[in-house]
Amino acid sequence: MNAKELRKYFPILDQEVNGHPLVYLDNGATSQKPIQVIEAMAKYYREYNSNVHRGVHTLGNIATDGYEGAREKVRAFINAREAAEIVFTRGTTSACNTVAYGYARMFLKPGDEIVTTLVEHHANFIPWQQAAKATGATFKFIPLAEDGTVTLEAVKETITDNTKLVAIHHVSNVLGDTTPIKEIAQIAHQHGALLFVDGAQGAPHKKIDVQDLDCDFYTFSAHKMAGPTGVGVLYGKREVLERVEPMEFGGEMIDYVDMYDSTWKELPWKFEGGTPIIAGAIGLGAAIDFLEEIGMDNIERHEKHLVKYAMEQMREIEGLKIYGPQQDRSCLITFNLDTVHPHDLATVLDSYGIAVRAGHHCAQPLMRWLNVTATARASFYLYNTEEEVDVLIAGLKKTKEYFGNVFS
Repeated sequence: MNAKELRKYFPILDQEVNGHPLVYLDNGATSQKPIQVIEAMAKYYREYNSNVHRGVHTLGNIATDGYEGAREKVRAFINAREAAEIVFTRGTTSACNTVAYGYARMFLKPGDEIVTTLVEHHANFIPWQQAAKATGATFKFIPLAEDGTVTLEAVKETITDNTKLVAIHHVSNVLGDTTPIKEIAQIAHQHGALLFVDGAQGAPHKKIDVQDLDCDFYTFSAHKMAGPTGVGVLYGKREVLERVEPMEFGGEMIDYVDMYDSTWKELPWKFEGGTPIIAGAIGLGAAIDFLEEIGMDNIERHEKHLVKYAMEQMREIEGLKIYGPQQDRSCLITFNLDTVHPHDLATVLDSYGIAVRAGHHCAQPLMRWLNVTATARASFYLYNTEEEVDVLIAGLKKTKEYFGNVFS
């Protein structure tokens, strides 16, 4: 099934914005949702809305089956060893903080090292920065190549026997590069360090096998992969997750409560205090069904084609600069046009119905490394087409012409 055929499942795309057909190229921020996901969540609320795990009545059992069934779908989607290694969170940010508080702040000390890069999204940067400040650990950065990518040579030079945790992106939300996670895991483990991977831009766009990658943690958000907002996943190896302390306490995550002490449930429920994100998990499960029917390899192939097709035309626009690697990019292109501020660029494109992102993309350290205050970003997904790329290119040319006339 090609992109044009897939669009029939996304009713939001069939509309006009400012008198023009919507061209949605802000998938790096959030993807659109197919009717299968919308209907799965509506069915839960309409037919078997109930809390999970707590009751023995029929609706509670159906809801529990749906919720835990979604966990099993996630397990298979990323090839985790067991469902107990899958923790539902509010999203990637929540997962990063869970490990930063439950592991880094609990066990790190002065002399230990947390290693990351300047490319990271703030969600995979600030929690570790603050954990280092709280524990006295050293916060270190892997030097970047000229195009902003991470090389294995730089990784080897940075990670030491004092390194306890490496936190790194799978796919950059700004530069579109794919990090060699499997090889970095080998280097980290040789030094006794754990590897935490931000897969927010990885899981929606490529087939993930956490056992093959051998990462200790992997996290992603449903809303970037055709699923609902407010739910995400933290994967962790069982032996590692068992060492992480929960950061939220309350109902559902407890085993036994005494007056002066308490014990926690086994994995994964010790991390899921309170009423969990039931409808969101069911929606994520439906999104996984949808993506797997299409095939993750097919999705990745289609997006890379669109990126290559777009970059070839963007390079012909005088004054347009593309940031990051110029070859083998995943799913997005970040750029600036002459002296046009990215917000002005995005505003003009919006007048033609084209939705792109503008700003620092929650990556201010990277913006400073690039020596810019902001950039524009066009990010693609399974339902985008070559025709939409053509509309983007035409919009960029019109924007350049407009501002050229304004300042001439």
